[in-house]
Amino acid sequence: MSKTDIGSMTYDEIQNWVLLQGWPAFRGRQIFSWLHKKAAESFGQMSDLSKDLRTRLEDLAGLDKVEIIEVQRAEDQTEKYRYRLRDNAEVEGVLMPDQAGAARTRTTLCVSTQVGCAMGCAFCATAGMGFIRNLTASEIVGQLEAVKRRMGHPQGPSISNVVFMGMGEPLANLDSVVKAVEILLHPMGHGMSRRKITVSTVGLPAAMEQFVHRVPVKLAVSLNATTDAVRDRIMPVNKRFPLRELLDCCKNLPLMHTDRITFEYVLLAGVNDSAKDADRLKKLLKGIRC
Repeated sequence: MSKTDIGSMTYDEIQNWVLLQGWPAFRGRQIFSWLHKKAAESFGQMSDLSKDLRTRLEDLAGLDKVEIIEVQRAEDQTEKYRYRLRDNAEVEGVLMPDQAGAARTRTTLCVSTQVGCAMGCAFCATAGMGFIRNLTASEIVGQLEAVKRRMGHPQGPSISNVVFMGMGEPLANLDSVVKAVEILLHPMGHGMSRRKITVSTVGLPAAMEQFVHRVPVKLAVSLNATTDAVRDRIMPVNKRFPLRELLDCCKNLPLMHTDRITFEYVLLAGVNDSAKDADRLKKLLKGIRC
């Protein structure tokens, strides 16, 4: 019998699952908190659960292990991580400290959502891997929890921001990404502010529309070109969703009142970095809250 992936469950899903086992509702709160707020690596660590209950959890549920196996550190204290997943697949992430103001440091973790990627962007190293598989919600959130354990502050505010900009196209793994965001936002989970989470996409209009209806966090669009000819060449997805269709979608998204879309633009020498590109970019984004 396959075990339940309890780490990928939202708070409400764990509550319902616990009741189905015939356990009181407060056990769901305890388990969810142990998994995410306290970043427990095993059911055995859940010390306020009885031994019998922990044994029963071991029988019924499984935890997707995310293990940091390599760390590279830059002079500015940025850290790049290589994670190993339950099936020995590997993904990468980056922890970026940034002095955001007087006596205040913002620390942003970039997380992956897929092993490999099917989008084929010419400037992205992950594209060379092709697509291997989606990550589960617990593997996405597990990257944050692995870093918190490494930092020695599983319950502390050591990571202020999370960006879904690592390996993979987040909106091609929409259900797992939505669940991961819900876990990050829930006060019994990581308790993050919606303004501190950003999800990046190459530009999948239908998924973008679903996304803004399902979770209230920030959206970023990887644009990288101001003409279809250039974007077709460096981002094959543009052949399916050309600039006008993508930007019309951005203009019409039902954003929350104070929200704006972030547009990302990787400068490639001699490809998309001319003065004409700058002028076209300004015109393309006119009328979009960004």
